[in-house]
Amino acid sequence: MAMSSFAAFSAPKPAVIYDTAGKFDKSFNEAVFQNGVKVFEADKGVKVREFEPQNEAQREQGLRRLASRGFSPIVAVGFNMASAIEKVATEFPDIHFAIIDSVVDKPNVQSIVFKEHEGSFLVGALASKASKTGTVGFVGGMDIPLIRKFECGYEQGAKYANSEATVLQNMTGSTPAAFADPAKGSELAKSQFSKGADVIYAAAGGTGLGVYQAAKDAGKFAIGVDANQNHLHPGTMLTSMVKRVGVAAYKTWEEGMEGSWKPGIKVLGLKEGGVEWALDEYNADLITPEMKAYVESLKADIIAGKIMVHDYMSDNTCTY
Repeated sequence: MAMSSFAAFSAPKPAVIYDTAGKFDKSFNEAVFQNGVKVFEADKGVKVREFEPQNEAQREQGLRRLASRGFSPIVAVGFNMASAIEKVATEFPDIHFAIIDSVVDKPNVQSIVFKEHEGSFLVGALASKASKTGTVGFVGGMDIPLIRKFECGYEQGAKYANSEATVLQNMTGSTPAAFADPAKGSELAKSQFSKGADVIYAAAGGTGLGVYQAAKDAGKFAIGVDANQNHLHPGTMLTSMVKRVGVAAYKTWEEGMEGSWKPGIKVLGLKEGGVEWALDEYNADLITPEMKAYVESLKADIIAGKIMVHDYMSDNTCTY
């Protein structure tokens, strides 16, 4: 008891380690920075120590350095951090760690995962409603089950809104570099546009920037991911599938400050406010009142359990 009281009243030392894409990736990492770090610092008056690894080796080194200096909780951004967390959390059992987008089963690790398939279902339905050709596209980053989960949810939503819809899909590659290849993203998007797609959803990190530019150049629509990317190309970005990773990081640091931090798995979907579709001044002209009402009704039905969106990662198939 004495130890836990001491932890609760000692000065908070929150920290974050971004993935190698860096905190200004206009996507996943930046959402943690803009909606997590900056907001937490403003609200709490507490500085969050940040570390940006430049390569894979620095993930583990940076994590160990933060832990050895007593920072806690330490939020690690992205599934690529899993093996580093596994090692360093074992070495520092008294430090609290959180990992976003992966599960690490340790008594001092909080694993934060999202129901990306639910948010992707909503933007898939919007894609079908906006499409004039009945063909929509998906460009994924690294070909892993997590990215397949986005695609499968999107496909279900597109076909729920239009049973005749065609969903084209491509993955960019099989290594983490697939999340940082805008040229390849552009190439894949152009190929899908040539096959009739007029809306493409990218779940590809920095690679998605190439998809969005290609959509703008072709006069087609794109859908952003993770952060609200509607502002990148107003008039081109139909919407974004937002993952509230910044809010999740904020909550972890707050729990650390309040002494209520707990290890284990947190699963955040539509019901928990963990995923959402983005409507703002940048895409308001693209979403008709009918489209908005339709997607909000789908959201309510998913939350109520009336629509069950299949999770690719539950069985590694997209059968629904």
